[in-house]
Order: sequence, then C-alpha cells, then structure tokens
Amino acid sequence: MRPPPSPPLLPLLLLLVLLPSPPAVAAAAGPTSLEALRAAAGRRAASPATQERAAAGVLRRLLPSHALSFRFQIDPKGGVCGDSSCFRISNVDGSSKGGAEILIQGNTAVELASGLHWYLKYWCGVHISWDKTGGAQLASVPSPGSLPRVKGTAVKVERPVPWNYYQNVVTSSYSFVWWDWRRWEKEIDWMALQGINLPLAFTGQEAVWQKVFKSFNVTDRDLDDFFGGPAFLAWARMGNLHAWGGPLSQNWLDQQLALQKKILSRMIELGMVPVLPSFSGNVPVAFKKLFPSASITRLGEWNTVDGNPRWCCTYILDPSDALFIDVGQAFIKQQMKEYGDITSIYNCDTFNENTPPTNEPAYISSLGSAIYQAMSRGNKDAVWLMQGWLFYSDAAFWKESQMKALLHSVPIGKMMVLDLFADVKPIWQTSSQFYGVPYIWCMLHNFGGNIEMYGVLDSISSGPIDARTSYNSTMDWLKSYSYRRYGQSNVEIQKAWAILYHTIYNCTDGIADHNRDYIVEFPDISPSSFSSQYSKGRSISVVRKHPRFLGEVSASLPQPHLWYSTAEAVKSLELFLKAGDDLSESLTYRYDLVDLARQSLSKLANKVYLDAMDSYQMRDSSDLNFHTKKFLEVIMDIETLLASDDNFLLGPWLETAKSLATTEDERKQVGLFRTLHVAAGSWINLFSLIVG
Repeated sequence: MRPPPSPPLLPLLLLLVLLPSPPAVAAAAGPTSLEALRAAAGRRAASPATQERAAAGVLRRLLPSHALSFRFQIDPKGGVCGDSSCFRISNVDGSSKGGAEILIQGNTAVELASGLHWYLKYWCGVHISWDKTGGAQLASVPSPGSLPRVKGTAVKVERPVPWNYYQNVVTSSYSFVWWDWRRWEKEIDWMALQGINLPLAFTGQEAVWQKVFKSFNVTDRDLDDFFGGPAFLAWARMGNLHAWGGPLSQNWLDQQLALQKKILSRMIELGMVPVLPSFSGNVPVAFKKLFPSASITRLGEWNTVDGNPRWCCTYILDPSDALFIDVGQAFIKQQMKEYGDITSIYNCDTFNENTPPTNEPAYISSLGSAIYQAMSRGNKDAVWLMQGWLFYSDAAFWKESQMKALLHSVPIGKMMVLDLFADVKPIWQTSSQFYGVPYIWCMLHNFGGNIEMYGVLDSISSGPIDARTSYNSTMDWLKSYSYRRYGQSNVEIQKAWAILYHTIYNCTDGIADHNRDYIVEFPDISPSSFSSQYSKGRSISVVRKHPRFLGEVSASLPQPHLWYSTAEAVKSLELFLKAGDDLSESLTYRYDLVDLARQSLSKLANKVYLDAMDSYQMRDSSDLNFHTKKFLEVIMDIETLLASDDNFLLGPWLETAKSLATTEDERKQVGLFRTLHVAAGSWINLFSLIVG
C-alpha cells in the first residue's frame, strides 16, 4: 500500500462535501458585523471541559481503537487561534506506549473534531462519508503507536469565514423524519468532523407549536387539520399544504420534542450554534373563527393533490396585524422555555414556492419587518436566516424592488440569506451580492433524494472563493479523493474518476431537475394517448401534468436529461469492474460500483424505451415485443443490482419508520410510503398492456 498523498495547503473553506443527497452544505460570506454572532455564541458556549469531552466522544465513536491516541484541548483565551476560529495539530513528544500521539487544539469542539478529520484525511488517507453512501473508510489508519508525525512544529488551519452551514429545510422530511437518537448522534458527529458549526435544528417543533397555538385557544382537532404527517412536515411548516399524511399522534409530538432536546444538547456541547425555526405567518384555519377581525389571507394552490382544499391553500396571517407579532413572539419564548437560551439565529422562509398576494414592495417590507420584530421581541439578539430559494424558483415575481423590500426590511447584519443553489444558479451574482445583506454560498446537490449521479465539480471548487479555477487542479484532488475513499491507490480507479470528472460530474447546462430517466417517471400514459406527431427527436407529445416541487408543468413526456457521453461513462464502469480484484472488500467501492452500474443501466433503459415507442409508432409488433421485453429485463436487472446493497433499498427506511411507531395508526402512516413500490409494477403493467 502506498502512503497517502501529502496534505495540500488548502483553506478550510474548500472542505465542502460533494453531496449525493438532499442536504445543502455551505460557507458563509458577509459583513464583519456578523462577528457579533460569534461573540454571542461564545457567551452561550459549553465549558472547555465539556467541549473537550464532546470531541473525545466523536473520536471514540468513530475510531474506538484510537481513543487514547489523540489529546484534545480547547483554547478559550485565543493563545492558539487569536481572534479567529482555528485548529492546531502537533505531535505529543515522549508519550508512553498507548498514550496520546497527536495533540489537537482549537477554540471550540467543532474545531477540535474538524482538526481530527483533517489529520485523519491528509495524514492517514481516511474518507468519512454518510452511511448511505458507503460510510467511512478507516482501514488506512495505522495502528496505535504508529500514527504519522506532523512535520515541523505544528500545522494550524484557520477558518476563513465564521460559519459553515448545513441542511436544507426539506431534508427533515426527505431523510431525517424517522431517525432515532442513535442515528442523529452519528449525523452530528459527521457535522463536527466536517467543521459544521451552523446546523438547522427543526426536529420537534410541532410539539412547541401545539403549546403555542393552544394558548391562542386552538384545539387538538384544529391542529389535526393543520400539521402535516411525519414525512410531510417540511411542506406543512412552509405553508405549502396542511393535514396531508396526518394527523400527528401525541406520542409522536412528545417523542420528537424529547429527541430535539438531545440533539440540541449535543450540538451545544460541540460548540455549534443551532438554527431554530420561527413564525412566518402560517396559521390553522381555526384562526379565522377565533380572531374574526384579524387579517388572514388564503394562499393559492401548491402542487397539492388535485388542488383539493382539504390539503391545499393554507392561511397566512397578515404581518400588519398585531396578532402576527404576538404569535411569533410566543413561539420564540416557548422554544427558549423548552431549550434554554441556546441560540440567536432563527430560520424563517416566507412564501416558499407560494406567490405573495401582492407584489407591492411596501407589503413585502412590512412582512419582513414583522417577522423580525416577532423574533427580536422573543430574543433581543435574534438574527434571521432565510433561504434565497424563492428568488430562484419564482424569479418572475422577485425582481429587484421586491427583493430589496424583503432583504432591507431588517437592519443589515440581522439577516443572513442562504444562496441555496449557488453551485448552479448563484443569485449573489445577479443581485449585487443580495444588495449588501450577508449571505451564505450553498450547494444544493440534488432534489428530493433523486437517485442520479451528477455533479459540477469545477463550480464547487471555484464558486465559494469566487475564482475562475480551483486553488489546485481538480484532477490532483480527484487522485487523492479516490485514494482516501477506497483506502488504496488503483490505476483503473484513477482513470475511471478522470472520465467521471469530464462526464457525469461536469454538468454545465444549469438544468436543476436532472433525474428524468423514463424508468423513474410515473407511467401515466397509455398507447392510445400517443400523439401522431411523433417527432424525429423521439419526444412523445402527451398532455400531462408533471407536479414537481419546482412548479414545472410539462406538455410532453420529458426527454431524459443527458449531459454526457454514455459510452464514456460505460468505460468508467468497465474500469471500476477491473479494479474489483483489489477493492472488492471496500464498502465505499462497492457502493460506487453499484451506483455507477445503476446509472448506466438507467441510461440504457432510456434508449430501449424509445426503441419500443418507435416500434409502436411503426406498428411493428415483433420489434415492439422484443424491445418491451428488453426494457422489462433492464428493470429486473436494476432491481437485482440494487438488492446487492442495502443503501439502495426502501426496506431499511420503512423499518426505521416502523420502529418509531407505537400505535396502529402510526404504523398505518408508514404504509403510505409503500406506494413508492408502485412505479416499477406500473411499468410492468403498462408494457404488458402494450404487448397484449
């Protein structure tokens, strides 16, 4: 085994994670007035001893065999880091056998943990990913007593920006909803190792809302019509829908609140600043009867089932109404009562994928001002963290005057904006850097857990530092990445990643909804619905609604998004297979092999599907029969392939959901998600119909 590549001299900012799942990871930018936030966080921080124990706990859970090999030391007075956030890695000289070999110092436990990760990554060739993408590659770590020594006196890495943000508000429903404490503990450890110090903390908020709304005389029955079900909480919270997938049991509410308290406690121990939710104006319909003089507006339809008012068209309390600030303040204070004074940063997203009732800047400004007043009256240090997604998803509405009205409705430095899709659609470039409001450069790698290999590596490398090219070449980075991910060097794998970089991970067309292979589309068409105007480009004109969260409505069966040569991608798969003799024991390699093979088969299925449609149009029954059977064979091949790795299975997710259920009604809610199995079966039924 060759030694790992030498550690590059890269700023911490470039430690952005290449995400294969819903969440957003980011590095912040903005005026120095935000340093006040760091000072406030310092006042709320856990004691140095608590943070040192928390960092040691991360090591113990990650690498128990080396629990005594590292010593952690908080630097609270700035002797090591000065006024910045940093970690410092040095050797421990003269340590006894079995004692500490490496000392890591930093001003918070997050810095200590990220220093540990830095050392393991660049001195030991380690790769730490999520469980669902192969987990951690730790086999390359030398045994205790043999850890590589740091050259020179020490290595010090300063955080170039104060905040590294993590998560997307919808991830709470896409991925986190059925997690127990054991899984959350693992995720928080991952955050700390990656240097995340500003994570969303949205779990359990319905229990807080229940107490707040009850104080305004809203009943449990009213809340059953307001809260979404467990897997739809995110969209109910944002006012996109109500009641769908519910109701929530009292057991669920209590369980989630208890879980949130554990999550927050660990985040604080690690020196993180959790971002809590706040009030955006979304209220139960009961408010109209309880407060008949209040100004309450019903919002429009948001991709809800058939536009049924039972689920759609939620109600928003006008910011000009005094009741707005009363409710918002009550929610902030109730959270402080539950959790203590642990943060000053609150998330609020107004009109997320819902258009405001008017484009008048005065109205929009009053809305923003009221939201901030509600926060600040509950917590005088409050800072509003807002997703900038609406400026992209509804760009036709959010012109300069509307954006300025919202962004400047609070004092500069009291709002931070998440440029959520900056890796593809950077809003900061078209808005004069959000018109002077501090913002966070974010990477939103996919949407809704789409299973598709995709990336924009060059953009990720250069975007955060606003440069034309990365500090070091991307190819050098990929060589070290493949070594760390699989635990050893391999010529075939390096060649494969060179191909992937120029193909799958080089999407530059700016298309967001890239996972549109026919095999993952709902088969909601029949042969009789095919248009006679079947174009030479083989796109099928069928009037249909495509209810994506992006609000897209397509008038035809969408063409699969293909931005690379499938033949080249297959070459990378062949190289992956050749590397199997050396890497077959690596879980990360096996995950990537399955993923790349799945991607290749999905693209093959697109061609076979269109061949079948050609045959149908030509009324060639023999050819149609051949291609439909081939299409079904590809489906079954993918099914067999994915069954070889439980990270691609629905079953473990469902079992996790069922493990949290304590009543029959809660178990029935889990049953809603079995409909995900319908798609494959529907394709089989559709093609049986065509052949018949």
